Amino acid sequence: MVEKRPVKRTRSAPAGEHSPGAQAEPAGGGEAAEPIRWLTEEELHAWMALAGMVTKLPAAMDRQLQRDAGLTHFEYQVLVGLSRAPERTLRMSELADFTGGQLPRLSQVATRMERRGWLTRRPDPTDGRYTLACLTDAGTAKLEVSAPGHVTAVRHLIFDSLSPTQVRQMTQIARRIAQAAGSAEFR
Repeated sequence: MVEKRPVKRTRSAPAGEHSPGAQAEPAGGGEAAEPIRWLTEEELHAWMALAGMVTKLPAAMDRQLQRDAGLTHFEYQVLVGLSRAPERTLRMSELADFTGGQLPRLSQVATRMERRGWLTRRPDPTDGRYTLACLTDAGTAKLEVSAPGHVTAVRHLIFDSLSPTQVRQMTQIARRIAQAAGSAEFR
């Protein structure tokens, strides 16, 4: 395991300035840490574009789903995850992985969705330490009426402005970033 220590910059570099001579030292003195690898101007522009996208896109998806279907994007992802699972059933931990959510949040959302009749929960008969979430017929129906508007929004916001080559590149890039963000260092 890598020891994480606060880092204090010894020389400031404006955003985007490549500063190879800038060194970082641990806060409070001691041994010098690795030099800071400042973003190049091109990397800064890419980062700002990505940061803007990851802020604006989920908000746009939430607005569309709430307006047209009375769902949050997270609730929609829960319905999708269960609909794709064998027998429309997943362990809550697997569903949390699929949605990118934490178990406590998923549990709260599942409680609301149970009240609406869209899913049920029960102990896993193969291992009682786990809870299974099961999509109901009403949940399937909710997904079926919600999906067309959502797919239209996704197509409009993302795919209509990209070429097939850009879609393939985006898939590769998104997978690599998600894999890096999911690594042990960032958990």
